[in-house]
Amino acid sequence: MKASRIYTYAAALIIGLSACNKQLDTAPSNAVSEDIVLKNVDNLSTISEGTWAAMMDDFYGGTFSNPGFKTIALTSDAMANDVALITTKYGFPTAYRFTQMNDKTQARVSAIWGQLYKIINNSNIIIANADKVEGDATAKQVLKGQALALRAHTYLTIASFYQFSFLKDSLAKTAPIYTTPTTAATQGNPKASLKEIYELIFSDLLQAKALLANYERPAKYKINADVVNGLLARAYLNTGRWELAAAAADEAQRNYPLMVPAEYSKGFNDVGNSEWIWGHPEIPSQSDGSYSFHFLDVSSASSYYYSFMADPFFAELFDAGDIRKTLFSWDGSTAAREGYLQYKKFKFRADQTADLVLMRSAEVILIKAEGYARAGNLNEGINALNQLRTARGAKTFASEGATQESLIKEVLIERRKELWGEGFGLSDIIRNQLAVVRKPYVDGSSNDIKVTVVTPGGVTKQVNAKYHTALSFSDQSNFVANSPYYIFVVPQAEEQNNPNLNK
Repeated sequence: MKASRIYTYAAALIIGLSACNKQLDTAPSNAVSEDIVLKNVDNLSTISEGTWAAMMDDFYGGTFSNPGFKTIALTSDAMANDVALITTKYGFPTAYRFTQMNDKTQARVSAIWGQLYKIINNSNIIIANADKVEGDATAKQVLKGQALALRAHTYLTIASFYQFSFLKDSLAKTAPIYTTPTTAATQGNPKASLKEIYELIFSDLLQAKALLANYERPAKYKINADVVNGLLARAYLNTGRWELAAAAADEAQRNYPLMVPAEYSKGFNDVGNSEWIWGHPEIPSQSDGSYSFHFLDVSSASSYYYSFMADPFFAELFDAGDIRKTLFSWDGSTAAREGYLQYKKFKFRADQTADLVLMRSAEVILIKAEGYARAGNLNEGINALNQLRTARGAKTFASEGATQESLIKEVLIERRKELWGEGFGLSDIIRNQLAVVRKPYVDGSSNDIKVTVVTPGGVTKQVNAKYHTALSFSDQSNFVANSPYYIFVVPQAEEQNNPNLNK
């Protein structure tokens, strides 16, 4: 195995000490030896801070189109149903057209893979050394718990995008597992099965939950027991452990009340929002992660690309009176945007920054609803679904005549409505073994539907509504369930540098 394949131990130490982070001032580590770095818990914490900063605020692969960890979320939603991407804009047209993530030579494929394994290796360094270094016992316990949870989160990301659903084939080979720090001399591991990856995820999370049981975090970017419960809920849902998913979700959301309707339209840019369980704060001097809003923010004048427009059919899922429905408007701005449907969920703050959401109580309430529904507990499932719908001003789901099938269908639709732009589009399609659905927005005569737009000059006129331009896979075949086009491939460099990969 070559040093370029996995993030080496020494490189992780350098990143840990030199990465900028608004919560921690650090110095360059070029002259700092490994013995000093691993001497005490404070120095080990610096690696943790640097890992987090690099994860969220580095441009993966050195390109503006990969703004930190949110790159994966943007890619997921660009490849799904409800984002009608403007393909003349920079960033995600190849993902949207299904010509990128199935091509092992693509730079984004390599960038995402490399960053995920950097996070894993840095987590492994902390886990391996937390009990050995000098320092406060409680601080070491917390640091280890957070590293275990972050490793689990990273492997959960891999399991969600690099193979089909666990419920389709739990033994499908997916990606290598590493649980100890690697160096340039480390031999690459073969792909592990989904089952093996999830066994590690659950082991890590359950250990983390115990270690973080009494931890009161100073900021929401820090992982606490609530975040761990949310990650457990996601993992249980992915693996069909329905009652455990519902129970973990219930624990995760207890301290995070759903926002009032007025908060929903403020731009999804504030980690202080009551229902954000986990998120990353941004400031002007360290805000590379905020760059994701240049794609998601389709209404601010300061947004460069504004390319994540909404599928018109998506807007039709919302009830009148739903606060979320008020965020839609037809764009009349320019020839390039005119006729696209804006969904104004994400907005930059005045200083061109935006905090980044990673987990909300709305999501885990929907996990609770789905877990109960799939377990056959319809009453609890309906109650959870209606808790969210009531908070958003939407019609409640009627229990009379409800079936398990109808409730599950409604929960999955609600996930699309509530989590748009947060990265669950493609992973939910993979998890539920569904097909991407994109349709032309036309009338019964196959003519484009006309919509009313208001130009910047105040002129009102009728234009054709714009919708998806990619209505099939890149080979012109129809969208189907369990397509290899949905799965992120292992990059070519990994295949070349790891002879054990497919053993």
